[in-house]
Amino acid sequence: MNIKTFLLRCADATGITSKIPRTRIDAFLRAHQSEKKTLDIGSGHGPYAQYFPHRVSIDIEPGPGVDVVADAHDLSHFPDGSFEMVLATEVLEHLHTPQRAIDEMHRVLKQGGSVILTTRFIFPLHNIPGDYWRFTRYGLEHLFRNFKKVEIIEETNTLEAVAVLFERFAFQTDTLWLKPLSIGWLVLSKLTVFFSFMITAEYGEVNRRQQTKNILSSGYYVVAVK
Repeated sequence: MNIKTFLLRCADATGITSKIPRTRIDAFLRAHQSEKKTLDIGSGHGPYAQYFPHRVSIDIEPGPGVDVVADAHDLSHFPDGSFEMVLATEVLEHLHTPQRAIDEMHRVLKQGGSVILTTRFIFPLHNIPGDYWRFTRYGLEHLFRNFKKVEIIEETNTLEAVAVLFERFAFQTDTLWLKPLSIGWLVLSKLTVFFSFMITAEYGEVNRRQQTKNILSSGYYVVAVK
């Protein structure tokens, strides 16, 4: 066993390699699991299929678990009001024209149906070159403006968002040319979370006139009702 494998196994055993976004997305989707007829957009291999058993999965590329090869910008395979729920996890930032895709989600939903969506805000490039956008809560409110009710949930607080960046440094960079040293970023990530209490007020501008909550978040979760 080489030193890299040994260090990774040790890190896995202690939970250091557990990713903040992945665990929180899972908890969010578990809380919104449903037996309703669901369109799962950008489903890939269907990591959350167990929470939405009556799903039709679509993806831009064919693969195991993909029912229909389709583009989220054009859901013409499905008539208006075909689904009671639309699921789109970690897809929106990879769509070149997000408003068109959200309008299509709205169209295929039944009245009273919901979009359950997760997306990125403070987060590194990933799945390049198809990584186009990052969204603030205000941008998401605009994109979902045609829905009757929209709830937007922050994935992390400000310092937790910094911790997520440290996680990604560990997984997406080499440190001093030595991959095993990347474990240090994971340790730093875990430590950073514990210092969240130190930020006692946050402001939307440098002049500190308008107080707000969480000037950083690694991502947002959306529940939008038609």
